[in-house]
Formats: sequence, structure tokens, C-alpha cells
Amino acid sequence: MSDNMMSGKNKLVFKEKQSRPEFIAPTKPWKVVIADDESGIHDITKLALEDFTFEGRNLEFLSAFSGADTKAILHNNHDAAVILLDVVMETESIGLEVARYIREELNNRFIRIVLRTGQPGKAPAREIITGYDINDYKEKSRLDNKELFTTITSSLRAFRDLRTIEKNRRGLELIIKSSVNILEHQTFNNLASDALIKLLYILQLDNEVKNRELSCGLAACQEDEAYLIHTATGPLKKYKNTYVHESLPEEVQKNLKTAIARKESCFTDDAYIGYFATRKGMINLFYLDGCHNLTELDRDLIRIFSANLSIAFDNIDLYQENIETQKELILMLGETIETRSDVTANHVRRVAEISYKLAIHAGLSKEDAELLRFASPMHDVGKVGINDSVLLKPGQLTERETEEIKIHTTKGYNILKVSDKAIMKIAATVAYEHHERWDGKGYPRGLKGEEISLFGRITAMADVFDALGHKRCYKDAWTRNEILEYMIQERGGLFDPFLVDVFLEHQDDFFQISSKYPDN
Repeated sequence: MSDNMMSGKNKLVFKEKQSRPEFIAPTKPWKVVIADDESGIHDITKLALEDFTFEGRNLEFLSAFSGADTKAILHNNHDAAVILLDVVMETESIGLEVARYIREELNNRFIRIVLRTGQPGKAPAREIITGYDINDYKEKSRLDNKELFTTITSSLRAFRDLRTIEKNRRGLELIIKSSVNILEHQTFNNLASDALIKLLYILQLDNEVKNRELSCGLAACQEDEAYLIHTATGPLKKYKNTYVHESLPEEVQKNLKTAIARKESCFTDDAYIGYFATRKGMINLFYLDGCHNLTELDRDLIRIFSANLSIAFDNIDLYQENIETQKELILMLGETIETRSDVTANHVRRVAEISYKLAIHAGLSKEDAELLRFASPMHDVGKVGINDSVLLKPGQLTERETEEIKIHTTKGYNILKVSDKAIMKIAATVAYEHHERWDGKGYPRGLKGEEISLFGRITAMADVFDALGHKRCYKDAWTRNEILEYMIQERGGLFDPFLVDVFLEHQDDFFQISSKYPDN
């Protein structure tokens, strides 16, 4: 696999130090099960393999003297590498029964089964090996030191390779599944947090090697010229929500600065630093500590996942750019409509911000509040179908003109309802319901109380509050006290009582928004 990967316009490069330390073999021993009803066979086997090591790991012997004991040991030791299995113990074929139990009931395809017998005529080798998924068949009389050494070595090598292949398969499978999930994220912080967890999990697939677990990791995002740590694990968890240059140990800062200077991801002796720059220039950093024992397979899994992660960060960039474009177009359209009706353009901007703040204080989720912020500027879109002679009339409207004005709610709903996008669905609801009243005396449908959607009730209050506080062709701006008196007066009439209470409790927030976006 190449160390150079391209993702969109971002080049993802991984460089290894020329003097990288060799892989440090884990110290956990290989488990070998000896299943035989003769205690002397256990002693001889252990003595013959007393000094045996394979890839720096010695052997741990698990002794069983019956078929039932063997099954119990295997049930509790799924990571056993080899079993030296006697055919004849309490019955003449119990060994074959255990072999079938291993493969079919435990569904363990990794452990190497070496069948041993002192009565070869009772268990023909060819039929046994093909019918019971046995890996080797030995007569006890032939198992001297040399034979045992060769058998155990070849069995452990096969077990290791099978586990490596399985880890590779599971790692790639997890990367595929994770890639689908991370591509669905819509914020940088959520993506980084999820990706860090998945990276750590991918590198700990080999559960039998406990001392290879990574000690900690973090993810940081660029904010102006600094990098804020928004998620962290292990010993680094205490640095969450702090800045890289202010809190992290010097060695960690040094590694992160190296990746930033190179503008590329890299491995050091004991860490992986992920560098992800989006097309708009936002930089995200990952740091995984405790990587000195990673195999080349582990590093390849990181490379593959990181390439997909780079794409995910770019997708979020594009998604947010798309949302900002939609928001800008909605505001422009709303402002154009309000300008046509001789209302200052900042009215829709204020209604959007007031609706958002009121939704947050009322207990809506940030996601729903954001949707309302984008949708509420469209509340008067139906005014495009109202005649100028009525829309711009400075004096009192006639009964017929009042009824014509009321139609703008239905016209707006009909314009927006055809879209299946979440923002437009909420905008359609808001356009339809922002002139309904809590007491049921509103229009166009005379909805009452909670028959009116919460989005409609919130926008109605934001719209009236802003209209009262600013000059119109038919009225002067009201004072703060006049507005508050009116809100209290219409509690349970025009407005939802709960929303009035929320508004009064946080009134300074709403008056600040009104001042922030003054009339042009």
C-alpha cells in the first residue's frame, strides 16, 4: 500500500522515520491446551516445551483430563492457540466429540487442533482429518522433543496468521461501516469525537494483546490561530476544552507542531498525528499516544481510515457552505419581500435571531432551533401575491382589504409546502400559522392552543415583538414598557402563556437582538 494518498484537493501523506524502532512483541504467552487422561503425558509435554518461545512469547499450559474438562476450558479461553487433544479419554471417541464441539458449537475456527492417539488403528487419520476439521494427527509414540517443537511452531504460526487475517477483515469491515457513519456527520466536533473513538477501537481489535492498547488520544480544531481540544480520552481527557499551546505536555505539543509545519499526517516513535485540512483552510488535528507497538497492518488501517476521514471533513465543509448559502438566500428573499411592503430589511433578520433565542430558552434542541432560525424569515413570503395598493396602504384597511391581507398566510404555505426539505417544511408551517392566536381567534384556520405548532407560536411572538418595537408606515415604535405591558396583556390571548413567561424571564436577550440589527 502506498504511503501517499490523495483525497480531493487535500494530500494525505504518511512518513516513517528511517530509524523507526522494531516492533516490540507482546509478552502475553500463547495458550496451549493439553487434553489427555494420562497425567504422565501432561508432564512429558510440559517438560519438552519448557523453554519454548515463539515471537518472544512463551507458552501457558492449560490441562484437562476429560472431555468435559476440555470443553469447560475451551469455553472460557477463546484465545487458546493450540490444543493437543487425545482421541481416547473417558470414551473411545471423546476427542472427536470435543473437536466437533470446538468447530460447530464454539464456532472457533482459529485454534489449531492437533489430535494425539496411542491407538492409531481405532481412529484412521485420513477420515478424521477430513471429517472433523483437524489440523494435525500424531501418534503419541512419535511425539518426541523435535516433533513437539515442529508441531507447536507450525500450529502457532498458522494461528497467528489466521488471527491477523481476521483482524484485517474486521478492521476493514469496521472502516467501511465507520466511513458510512462519519460521512453522515454535519459538524466538525461530532465527526472528530466519533472518529477518535473509532480509531481507538480499530487499533484494539486484537483483544488478546492487552499491552498494545493505546493509552490516550485527542482531537483539536483550529480556532483563529489556536487549536481547541474538543474531545480527548485517557490521561489526556483532563485537557478537553483547553487550547493546545496552553495545556498539553511539551512532547505532545512538539509532535502536533511537526504535523502542522509539514501539513501532513505522520507517525513518530510512539504517536500518530493526523492532519486534516479542508478546502476552505480549516485544520483538524488528531493525536494517538502509545503507538510504538503498532504493526504495519495497524498503520495501514489508520491510513485507510484517515483517507476516508479527510473526505468526511471536506463533506462537512461543503455541507456547511451549502447551509450558509441556503440561509443567505432565505434571508435575501425575506428581506426583498419585507422591503416591498415598506418594512425595514432587518426585520426578517431580527425575527430569525429572536425565534432562535426564544426556541432555545423554551427548551428546543439546538438542531430544531437552528432550523427555525433558517425558516422563520420566510413567514411573510405569501405577501408576494398581495396587491401594492393594499400592502403599502398607510391608513386603516377596509374589511375587504383586511381579508385580502390575511390570504398571504395561505399563499405562503402553498408556495413552500411543495418542498420536502426540513427547513422548507418548517417555513411552510410558520407561514401558515404565524397569525394564529392562542385563544383561537386568529387566522387563517382559527387554531387554538397547542393545535398551533410550537414553531408557529414562537415565530408569531417574535414577529409581533419586532413589529411593535420598530416604526411602520402606519405606526411609531413602541417603548420597552409598552411592549412588555402588551405581552403580559396578551398572555393566553394572542400568545402562548408559557412563551410569554420565557420571554419575560429572558427579555434582555431579545431587546439586545433588536438593538443589534437596527432599521436601515
